[in-house]
Amino acid sequence: MKKRTLEWIRRQALMIAVFTLVIAVAAACGKKDEASEEDFEIDQEEVGEAEEEEEEEPAGNLSLLTNEPLDEERVGKRPVSIMIENTRMALPQYGLNEAGVVYECPAEGGITRFLAVFDDYSDMERIGNVRSCRPYYAYIAAEYDSIYLHYGQSIHGKEVLDSGVVDDLNGLDGEVERIVYYRSSDKKAPHNAYTSTEGIDNGIEKKGYETDYEESNPEGHFTFAEEENTLPDGDDAEKVSLYFPTNNPYYVYDEDEKLYTRYQFGAPETDAVDGNEVKAANLILQNVSSSIFPGTEYLDIALNGSGSGKFITRGKAVDITWSKDSNSDITHYYYDNGDEIELNSGQTWVHLIENAGVDRCSITGSEDSSAAE
Repeated sequence: MKKRTLEWIRRQALMIAVFTLVIAVAAACGKKDEASEEDFEIDQEEVGEAEEEEEEEPAGNLSLLTNEPLDEERVGKRPVSIMIENTRMALPQYGLNEAGVVYECPAEGGITRFLAVFDDYSDMERIGNVRSCRPYYAYIAAEYDSIYLHYGQSIHGKEVLDSGVVDDLNGLDGEVERIVYYRSSDKKAPHNAYTSTEGIDNGIEKKGYETDYEESNPEGHFTFAEEENTLPDGDDAEKVSLYFPTNNPYYVYDEDEKLYTRYQFGAPETDAVDGNEVKAANLILQNVSSSIFPGTEYLDIALNGSGSGKFITRGKAVDITWSKDSNSDITHYYYDNGDEIELNSGQTWVHLIENAGVDRCSITGSEDSSAAE
């Protein structure tokens, strides 16, 4: 009996030992699994944060022209300004939607021409067509510290270019013409001169122009709103019609896109590069005095001094003033309270409106506006 009892006790002890070992192993596995789950959750959080950091644009990688993301290679680089014809013979134009800022200014004979300013002109095979310089366009190009592309110039334009106010690539310069410009076969001269990314880079290298912004112009030409600028005190501006008699341009506000679609020659303006309509986030009407150079047909437009105008964005318009102290100064635009206007991010179109044509421009609300004329 004693022997049997001892055997029974040993058996019980063995069972207890095994049971204890099983519990210990199970507990260890549980902790390991729990730790793995925690590690997994932490790893996932870190991955999420890394992805978020990757998606965010690096600070400073914004266009000085549009306040939109800019390829890192172009940050701090000088833009180019290209003189573009605006007649029926020139249509369609190539590259307008890639420009950050476009100026529409009157020229002789009731026509207008564009000065398109690009801070990123990469991967473009056809831009233009490119036409000749007028003095006020050269001064505008200089405001951006840009490299100015044009194909010839008026006599007064030559005087401005010879002053060295702006670096330029002139199609009448034989060496420049050969490497910067080409003639297309689908139009007749002088409406068929175009440039490209390769051509522009070739010209800059040939002339030895500096490609970095000057230290005096690091902040850019315009001030942009940190949040959307809705001009709450502005007047309704669903349609903006300009007085230019040849192309009869106007804009119609698209509330869904928060952009102004441009029309001219009785149809929406389209860019032949991407086939899309031309749309602007901001419109500026700058009222200027003008005269004719004696003995010529060419306009002389005064850019220095001050004047009135309109700033139009997000379906609203407000009165503004502008000022420019000298040929080397930037044009600044101000609200009535003296604060500088704040643009919304996106493309801006600036229109020089001769004082004699101000009353022939119109800005209307939704009940009066129409997409057809």
